[in-house]
Amino acid sequence: MSPAGLAKVFAALAVLVLAIGAGFAAVGAWLILPFAGLEVLLLGAAFVLYARHAADYERIEVESGHVTVEVAEAGRSALHRMDGARVSMEEGRLVLRDAQEELEIGRHLGAEARAELAAELEKKLIRGRLT
Repeated sequence: MSPAGLAKVFAALAVLVLAIGAGFAAVGAWLILPFAGLEVLLLGAAFVLYARHAADYERIEVESGHVTVEVAEAGRSALHRMDGARVSMEEGRLVLRDAQEELEIGRHLGAEARAELAAELEKKLIRGRLT
């Protein structure tokens, strides 16, 4: 769900919870209203946490013997450039290694999709070494 769609759902839930709380407060159960406010506050915190990571991505490029990985996470972006001849992968986790750094990629993929990514990346790296 996009952050805009989630904001609409959040607004509808907040209005509904506060309306129910106001209804109970109007008939004398005023203690419901602070708890309704707390619920809306917690829903807002969950929305903010979700929205921070909704646009996370990893972009991988293989060309001229180098692997370039752009990682965007929680609004921050980092660019990693590695020598393709020295990149290796581990089982279970997809890790790119070279002399300077180690970078795990595909963390948000399932096991099957991660295996497909590893196979495709390995094929491109081998093809790049042969040309």
